[in-house]
Amino acid sequence: MSTPYILVLYYSRHGATREMARQIARGVELSGLEARLRTVPAVSSECEAVTPEIPEQGALYASLDDLKGCAGLAIGSPTRFGNMAAPLKYFLDGTSSLWLSGDLVGKPAGVFTSTASLHGGQETTLLSMMMPLLHHGMLITGLPYSESALLDTRGGGTPYGPSHHAGADGKLPLDEHELTLCRALGQRLGKVAKDLA
Repeated sequence: MSTPYILVLYYSRHGATREMARQIARGVELSGLEARLRTVPAVSSECEAVTPEIPEQGALYASLDDLKGCAGLAIGSPTRFGNMAAPLKYFLDGTSSLWLSGDLVGKPAGVFTSTASLHGGQETTLLSMMMPLLHHGMLITGLPYSESALLDTRGGGTPYGPSHHAGADGKLPLDEHELTLCRALGQRLGKVAKDLA
């Protein structure tokens, strides 16, 4: 039997969501479980476009086996008009076989996002990522208000999941509260996965 892991699956265009994923993975590891970072390729409007099998930088591309074998899942995306980005949606739309087999039923899941503007649809993006997870029968963890950073944050952070205000150029670093909330989600997913096992 393989070592239990939490899959931290994300799409990132400018790096902010990728950094959030790295911080969530740190939290998972603090819980005592392994974190498996994976990304998804960009979607192209060119019919002939082909993405290399291994990305030039960052995490490897996710496979359905990564998703099937996880003990829990965190998914993250930048905000696109209050919704998840197309590459993550495209990947999730291809998970029907896992839905049919019930492979994700009862596993904990959480969501995270990054936006260019403070009120750029963080919460609706988080909710849009929850919908397919609920259809898969996953248990959405969210972040409880016992995480004091939720009460103190001046940037990102919601009870639906961590968020980050990256600024118009996408270059603002995660602040101390956003970092804390990312790690808290990772730890929470790890703990819940261990409790359910």
